[in-house]
Amino acid sequence: MSRLLLLGGITESLALARQLPAHHIYSLAGIGRIPTDLTCQVRTGGFGGAEGLAAYLRTENIDLLIDATHPYAAQISQNAATAATLANTPCWALRRPGWQAQAADDWREFTDWTDLIKHLQPFKRPLFTLGREPLEHLDEIPEQQFWTLRAFDVYPGNARAEVIGARGPFRLEDERELLRSRAIDVLVSKNSGSSATEPKLQVARELGIPVLILARPELPPVARQFTALPALIESLREHGFLAGSQVQ
Repeated sequence: MSRLLLLGGITESLALARQLPAHHIYSLAGIGRIPTDLTCQVRTGGFGGAEGLAAYLRTENIDLLIDATHPYAAQISQNAATAATLANTPCWALRRPGWQAQAADDWREFTDWTDLIKHLQPFKRPLFTLGREPLEHLDEIPEQQFWTLRAFDVYPGNARAEVIGARGPFRLEDERELLRSRAIDVLVSKNSGSSATEPKLQVARELGIPVLILARPELPPVARQFTALPALIESLREHGFLAGSQVQ
């Protein structure tokens, strides 16, 4: 019986995991909520780098590795591709396309935190939707700025920063209220390509607010790459990993 290991990290990976029968494995880093409604096995935590993952692929007799991690989880994707080569196991990847700027958008790309700080200098009230990284810099906020951070969970802020704990999908009207009530003058975001978090970009467009976008990392080549879940599901059926499953 063919067996696959699914490395999760995006909404589509959970949708796929819900289709997997009991002998397949869904792996999560352990950050955030762990689903409890799956038929397949669920594994949390790291593997010990590429060599550790390769050993796991061999030990568990994995026939296919699927990388459905976050577009910015470049190290995990590199470990997956390397481990697949070491274990002689095919690796497929689900890599959704990034958002594309529209005519009315004012997008400015940055590459790392140092580059971002330079781009932020003219602004006073940024909204960060980068995950937890800005939390490490709360003691570095310039006097003229007040930061609003949104992360999966609530964390302590300070006199110059508010931390909001919230998980998507986010509604358009709620994003309007957030940006207006905090007087946000610049949005800082990853280019995740997720429809669940895209409304913030529409609101920034409506309000004429610039968007600082973190450049996507370069990801390694794999045996097959998919940009949408239905195509991946169909290929898994064709190769005998799924039987009659439908995307929910």
